[in-house]
Amino acid sequence: MSPIALSLIAVAIISITRWLYRWWNPRCNGKLPPGSMGWPLLGETLRFFAPNTSFDIPPFVKNRMKRYGPIFKTSLVGRPIIVSADPELSYLIFQQEGQTFQSWYPDTFTEIFGKQNVGSLHGFMYKYLKNMVLSLFGPESLKKMLPEVEETVLKQMNQWTKLDSVEIKDATASMIFNLTAKKLISHDAENSSENLRENFVAFIKGLISFPLNIPGTAFHKCLQGRKKAMKMLKDMLQKRRMMPKKQSTDFFDYVLEELAKEGTPLTEGIALDLMFVLLFASFETTSLALTVAIKYLSEYPLVLQKLTEEHEAILKRREDPNSHLTWKEYKSMTYTFQVINETVRVANIVPGIFRKALRDVSFKGYTIPAGWGVMVCPPAVHLNPARYENPLEFNPSRWEGGEINGASKHFMAFGGGMRFCVGTDFTKVQMAVFLHCLVTKYRWNPTKGGSIVRTPGLQFPDGLHIRLAERSAEHLSNNPA
Repeated sequence: MSPIALSLIAVAIISITRWLYRWWNPRCNGKLPPGSMGWPLLGETLRFFAPNTSFDIPPFVKNRMKRYGPIFKTSLVGRPIIVSADPELSYLIFQQEGQTFQSWYPDTFTEIFGKQNVGSLHGFMYKYLKNMVLSLFGPESLKKMLPEVEETVLKQMNQWTKLDSVEIKDATASMIFNLTAKKLISHDAENSSENLRENFVAFIKGLISFPLNIPGTAFHKCLQGRKKAMKMLKDMLQKRRMMPKKQSTDFFDYVLEELAKEGTPLTEGIALDLMFVLLFASFETTSLALTVAIKYLSEYPLVLQKLTEEHEAILKRREDPNSHLTWKEYKSMTYTFQVINETVRVANIVPGIFRKALRDVSFKGYTIPAGWGVMVCPPAVHLNPARYENPLEFNPSRWEGGEINGASKHFMAFGGGMRFCVGTDFTKVQMAVFLHCLVTKYRWNPTKGGSIVRTPGLQFPDGLHIRLAERSAEHLSNNPA
């Protein structure tokens, strides 16, 4: 072999060795948290997405917490990440939104939700969109929406009683999607020739999957589902623009009014990404939470009995037992809200919340470098035995006397800080109304399914199938399930 060839090989070996060393030993103006960066480029992505079948802290996080502590470094989908399973650091990250940390998601997430989605926008634009959403899902709007939610739930449950079995995850997802689509874009699923939700189903299956974009993979199907859904939304927006102007009746009308204003910061692209995220977030997370709630209510009869007693008491206090739920009755559902909090605490539907460090941050002797991603891990906080006794036990009474409406160092199921989930109230209304109708008018028996898989997002691979029947008067106090 010639000296030139030997020299080139030597240079290549030295370059690769230096690159590998830098990958495994990232530069930092301080002390990085312990951890492993995994394989070059791939990092620890495969292990992060490895499936598990427990409600416990994901093995990827739990194993590293045992080895490195509650703050550790890793690399996911090509990006260096600091994982926080530390309640104090996680809380600090939320409180320092826009100052020390900023909302951020890996490139694959941005590709899925859109580059102009609300989670990727900051400052004035984020506050502007948040106020837009509150016009639809804020408390005043929800007060008016309460009877419609109840009517929708009762109608669906009545149809379910005519079936031998109903898969509750898909059934509740369809119900909530249709209600939300009606409020957002006046989409009538029963009379429409376009199956809008079908595209979201394809989208969801690959949402939290290994990001390999080739035909046949879940991630590829996810992107195709988004593409089709966005086209449908864009076509709907264009059709609405051609219609005669009228008083605002849904969110689409409100969006068109904003787009028409002189100097508006809103663009069509931002509006469509917002609509897409609202449709997805409104039904997928809530239907998962309801499925988990029904699973646990079926397994914990004393919890179900106490929940039923609370809702029976609401009916007994009415002059007309057949009247609609009132906002005052909704706000009185103390134990129901405890059940909801306990459900989302154990379910951990959102396995990770991402941020990015805007500058070097020092915490407990470690440095989080500027530009690095940070992943807050809610399961590690919600299943901490030092805070929650027997953390995997479903015990709504653990919330008695505590704060159940906000976020804290020990509860972040709906995020925290300035980006506390704007749809939280809408989710709680839907869950509370659903549970009210279920325990006062029906009884059910699980027939099959109910097992879970995390990849790391929560899934029910075999669904949760139940048989629903109308409850006769004599059953009200004797056998709630």
